Amino acid sequence: MNKLSNKQLYSFLLLWGLQTVSQLGTAMTDYAIIIWVYSRKGTASGVTLLTVCTFLPTIFFRFLAGSVVDRLNKKRIMLIADLLAACGTLVVFVLHSADVLQIWHLYVINFLLSLMNALQEPASFVAVSLLVPKEHYSRAGGLQGFSGAAVSILAPALGALLLASGGLNLVLLVDLSTFAVAFLVLLFLIRIPETERQKTEKEPFSETCLAGIRYLKEHTAILRITLFLAVINFMAKLGNDGMLSPFILGRTGNNQSVLGMVESFTALGVLSGSLLATLMKPVKKRVPLIFITTGLVFSGNFIQSLTRQPWLWCAAAFGSYLLAAIMNVNLDTLMREKVPMEMQGRVFSAKSTLQNFTIPPALLLGGLLADTVFEPFMMTDSPAQQALSRLFGAGKGAGIGLMFFIIGVAGMLISFTRLRKPVYRELDQAETIQTTDEDKYEGND
Repeated sequence: MNKLSNKQLYSFLLLWGLQTVSQLGTAMTDYAIIIWVYSRKGTASGVTLLTVCTFLPTIFFRFLAGSVVDRLNKKRIMLIADLLAACGTLVVFVLHSADVLQIWHLYVINFLLSLMNALQEPASFVAVSLLVPKEHYSRAGGLQGFSGAAVSILAPALGALLLASGGLNLVLLVDLSTFAVAFLVLLFLIRIPETERQKTEKEPFSETCLAGIRYLKEHTAILRITLFLAVINFMAKLGNDGMLSPFILGRTGNNQSVLGMVESFTALGVLSGSLLATLMKPVKKRVPLIFITTGLVFSGNFIQSLTRQPWLWCAAAFGSYLLAAIMNVNLDTLMREKVPMEMQGRVFSAKSTLQNFTIPPALLLGGLLADTVFEPFMMTDSPAQQALSRLFGAGKGAGIGLMFFIIGVAGMLISFTRLRKPVYRELDQAETIQTTDEDKYEGND
């Protein structure tokens, strides 16, 4: 590796470390605010609406954000997005200090901050591609997954400790402090190279917004794998990725300790999988690995549905999310390798919108199916129920267990049958899907 590569890798490691610290501060604030909202409103719907305000704008605005990211300086976008996010935290701090903070304030602030996140994520994705030598893409993705899992483990514990010590204001001050450190180091010590795209004449914004979609339409394999992920996300939210809490609480008589234990093993699985992806040699055939690991992820639904033993729930959660972390690292690496650098912001954003838009309806449908179809069915006395209860038991949670079983089998079948589709093979054949006629995707005359 040459001196430039070493310098870029050092810059990535510095950026990664600082972003991890900043993300930990943000995650502690998110945890503390959820506790505050629940203590005031006392309902799950209040927390759910807060999540929706955080989630939906990011999905739908990201479609436009990719064009902004490819047109402008990545570092500047990240700094502005971080600064506005810090302003949101500061507003919450001021309102809470003045004892005038209301729940609707948080809904509005989270909605606006979600728009900033829509810009932050694609900008960060492209920045990593620019900073990291291609041979280290997998390791960079593994490190990002590792830090994300570490944050998810540490944030509730540290957030609870800070809440007990100094209340919500202390958590907000720590969050602002972590932001300040990350912001200043990014501003003064990290240089993110510009893409060639930034040095060319700017196309009309209305045209470039659709460039990512046009790119996907022209590259069938990437579009197909994106639509495959949309289906997988939909099914995962119907299964244990979206319905784990009601399943565990129903099966254990509302035992929150067991739920916490299973969720801890979920985070440990992501942590271990990300670490493994960081240490292992880059694989040559990423597409088969993606489909195989995705199929095996759904085996966790299958295992959890057929047992009432907490240790088996934990083992299934650990194994499933370890494989999911490996799959995500290789998927990100595949996108970095195959999509031209000057198109990555728009393609990442279009791909993210397409593969994630199925999540909100799946979450709503999962609760509806559990409450009105599967749970009542497993409570009735019928020959079918009696036969199925031998596998899934009876009482609360049995219906969701039946859902897990169906989703697990379907997810495995859908994933493994993709291995026989020749359309995906081109992704493991070429180094990069080059754009020979960029005007085709930019909408120029």
